Amino acid sequence: MTGAGAGLGKCHALLLASRGAKVVVNDPGGSTDGKGGSNAVADKVVEEIKSARGEAIANYDSVANRAGAARMVKAAVDTFGKLDIVVNNAGILRDKTFSKIELDDFDDVIKVHLLGSVYVTKAAWQHMIDQKYGRIVFTTSGSGLAGNYGQSNYGAAKTALIGLMHNLMMEGAKYNIKVNSISPVAATRMTEGILPEQMLKRLDPRQVSPAVAWMCSEECDVTGEIIAAGAGYFARIKLVKGKGAVLGADKITTIEDFVAARDRIFDLAGTAPYSKTIDEETRKALGMI
Repeated sequence: MTGAGAGLGKCHALLLASRGAKVVVNDPGGSTDGKGGSNAVADKVVEEIKSARGEAIANYDSVANRAGAARMVKAAVDTFGKLDIVVNNAGILRDKTFSKIELDDFDDVIKVHLLGSVYVTKAAWQHMIDQKYGRIVFTTSGSGLAGNYGQSNYGAAKTALIGLMHNLMMEGAKYNIKVNSISPVAATRMTEGILPEQMLKRLDPRQVSPAVAWMCSEECDVTGEIIAAGAGYFARIKLVKGKGAVLGADKITTIEDFVAARDRIFDLAGTAPYSKTIDEETRKALGMI
């Protein structure tokens, strides 16, 4: 469990531990912008789990460090004998409008959210393939799926995780590795000052954890799914594609053709889940099958 020292990660870790999971509580203990650090942050969560008769160890590495990601996975395998679950929850914020953001702040957010998830998942991947079992959860966000002012770096990273999920779900399918994503809204250090105070009062982060825990379970029978969660509300999110219009099956399409068909192209009536680049219906329309 990355970023498990506070907020959502802590809630996920406590719930999983209460149901019998043996948890590596990873958190370097820094501020929301990723600066500083304190081992006490992860240690306190470990003590809370142990006091409730659960099993946990602490890890203080940054997910943005390849060697650190490998160490936290190794700690799980060395301590508990195997690794069944990876929850990629760690994150930082460096919010500014795109015109004002420094590229170093863009890079650092990408390194934690996207590459941190890549590094930890990559370190765990072969273990899961070898045992033909695994459960991986990525943490996306409405800031990436729909946008949010001043969060271009954060949103870009969160959307990129969906692309990673969709590809890993295919590669992991024959090994019983389920790869899903949570899109949470919760009152945490990272949402203070972003969401209205009245809304924050209703957004207990514990209200997100049941969905994550189910995605981590043997009973989870889906892969490549995104679940929105917050304030006790849960919903499936899916990329969809409209019926569209075939304009150039037998000729090269012109700009004028596109403009003339604009309403049909943008019409979302009769949408269907977008699961392939060229689906069967489009192939038929193009005379390919």
